Amino acid sequence: MSLRAGLTIMLPGTLIFLLGVYDDLHPVGVRVKFAVQALAALMLFAGGLRIVDLPLIFGSRQLSWVVGVPLTVGWVIGITNAFNLIDGLDGLAAGSALFSTFVLFVVSLLNHSSAVALMSLVLAGAILGFLRFNFNPATIFLGDCGSLFIGFMLSALALQGTQKAPTAIAVAIPIVSFGLPILETLLSIIRRFISGRPVFTADREHIHHKLLQLGFSHKQVVITLYGVSALFALLSLFLLAPNGSTMGLVFAVLGTGVWVGVQHLGYLEFGELRRIALRTIDQRQVMINNMAVRRAIEELKATHDYRTLGNILSAAFGSNDFEVFELRLNQGVALLPAGSLQVVSSAEEPPYFRWTKPGSRFRHGGISAWSLQLELITSEQHAAGSMVLQRLYHERELQLDINLLTTDFPVVLGDALLRIAKSHAAVPSRIEQAAVMAATAG
Repeated sequence: MSLRAGLTIMLPGTLIFLLGVYDDLHPVGVRVKFAVQALAALMLFAGGLRIVDLPLIFGSRQLSWVVGVPLTVGWVIGITNAFNLIDGLDGLAAGSALFSTFVLFVVSLLNHSSAVALMSLVLAGAILGFLRFNFNPATIFLGDCGSLFIGFMLSALALQGTQKAPTAIAVAIPIVSFGLPILETLLSIIRRFISGRPVFTADREHIHHKLLQLGFSHKQVVITLYGVSALFALLSLFLLAPNGSTMGLVFAVLGTGVWVGVQHLGYLEFGELRRIALRTIDQRQVMINNMAVRRAIEELKATHDYRTLGNILSAAFGSNDFEVFELRLNQGVALLPAGSLQVVSSAEEPPYFRWTKPGSRFRHGGISAWSLQLELITSEQHAAGSMVLQRLYHERELQLDINLLTTDFPVVLGDALLRIAKSHAAVPSRIEQAAVMAATAG
């Protein structure tokens, strides 16, 4: 190994190590960390360790330095902090790094890169000796100086290895071999973004924390994640013979494994993403139901009799997931025939309208339903009555924008009821009296 090759990596590596030591003694902010790491990455770039192409995106075209600099800096900062991020349990970060280092060593031997092979071997030996005392129960710990240094060294050795490797191998193998820390970093960023928290805030929802919550012991979690790291390392070695079918199979296996694993970890944020995805699939039906309500709002504005009103409401709710609605008018308002609406009367309460969807399994008084009550306040702030919508509980979400029912719809329906009431003798005064009494009582 030439002196120049060693200094190109070790000088910025020493800078990262000193940053970690200082951070362990006197914690520094994220901006300072990133600034120093970016400086170390620029030192690598200036020494010739850089990302010069991305064949999966840009084909065989060489990238200019304008593109290469941010890609190189992003790669170094990302991998450096990824290994720092998984350093949450004794032995986890060091053990995961050991598998990645082994992959770099094998690839460098096959590509006749003696510098990378030697440095990978030295780094693997140091990690292995350290891991003997870092495994649970640990007597020594990585700290930021250790985890940041290991992450930086691996990112730099991966860049060094690209100098002699075929382009597809140079890009794909490091990404796959660093799979666990990269996955942890991406999950953390996505989780915090979805939940509206700052991306760089600490939390206890990392993969190892989730496994602990599932009942795994400390050692079981670490050994399980060693297995995950070993699987990533093994799959990355399959890419040494890069052809379309091999690469496709590797990424298909990885994608399936990651998806299944994340689902079993029980992240609330990804449950929300799943809900949105299902909502997107059902969006056409949501639009159909929304349009039915919007159409009803427009038609109610010109309604002057109960029969037309009943037919409009039946059409509006016949296509969505509500099973029943009850329309209760202010006391003293006469209920006349209203198309498909049934007049319900009893000795205990005033008569009211009820509609039940044809073929519905809804049972009145059953406990497997939820209800939404809308107070029908007219545009002149008169209380016209109320509407109660009921729906059976089931896994599928309501395929309707509930805001449509809680904004314009109650006002327009209240205006229609008041307008119909005024068309019948003696009804207006009673409604207005009820409104005045309600206002006085308030």
